[in-house]
Amino acid sequence: MAERQPLNRELSKIFNELWDADVNRFVPGKDYTISLQGKAGFVQQGSNVARDSASEPLFHNVNEQRLKNTETYSTFISLLDNYETSTGIAELVTPEETAENNRFLDAVLKTDVMELAHQYLVGKKWTKPELKDFKSQLWDIWFHLYSREGGKGPNSCGFEHVFVGETKRGHEILGLHNWVQFYLQEKLKHIDYKGYVARKNKSRPDEDDQVLSLQFSWRGLVKPVGSTFIGVSPEFEFALYTIIFLESSERVTRQRVRIEEYELEIVVYRHGRCIGSAYPVLLSSNNEDLY
Repeated sequence: MAERQPLNRELSKIFNELWDADVNRFVPGKDYTISLQGKAGFVQQGSNVARDSASEPLFHNVNEQRLKNTETYSTFISLLDNYETSTGIAELVTPEETAENNRFLDAVLKTDVMELAHQYLVGKKWTKPELKDFKSQLWDIWFHLYSREGGKGPNSCGFEHVFVGETKRGHEILGLHNWVQFYLQEKLKHIDYKGYVARKNKSRPDEDDQVLSLQFSWRGLVKPVGSTFIGVSPEFEFALYTIIFLESSERVTRQRVRIEEYELEIVVYRHGRCIGSAYPVLLSSNNEDLY
């Protein structure tokens, strides 16, 4: 196994500031409750069968009023049904969908989380001080369409991959690293949660943990391991992944950081000038229940 890279203290500092500024984050046990149930079994990538170690959904309840009444969540949710999930089918973006993308970005840019991220990026000279320039940069990174499979026309974007989820040739689930989408798809019975994925030498995670690795089926396919933040706002994830994306021009960037009690590796894949994928990997936690 490759040696673990050192903790990035500078990124840990700014990410903790973002975490503290995230007033729209949902609190476990208060704004939502989850039920982890059993530990998922090993599944080969590309398989469409998995042992079900969870007879009930992951999410027991979520404060839907808060989702509806918080602008960044409500504008975010309006984007989730705008995409064709198969990577082989070209996306057609309507003017209405473009307007929805704009509304979401405007809502996100008004938050303290994004304001902090913007200041940090301006300080690094990775973005311009004017908000309109930052907004168009975010648009390019997250919403600019590209082709994930050659010659099929633009059929994907960073937002679709990370937050909505895609399927590849009917064999594989790509992306889908967002808890709100997971909850809404689970509620529609499109997602079947199969159980949590424990880390090496660790017992079960805790239901208050806000970073989890999960196994689930969606659209007739199984995702052997999907890791995700739980409860954080869309603006928090946007800020976090955008910072990592802009600090490096590598095809894959992995940064080890400590946010709150969680030691994480944040992984960001680049697709030209856009995000290809982005997700957290939980390395360890101070939570005693994890040991």
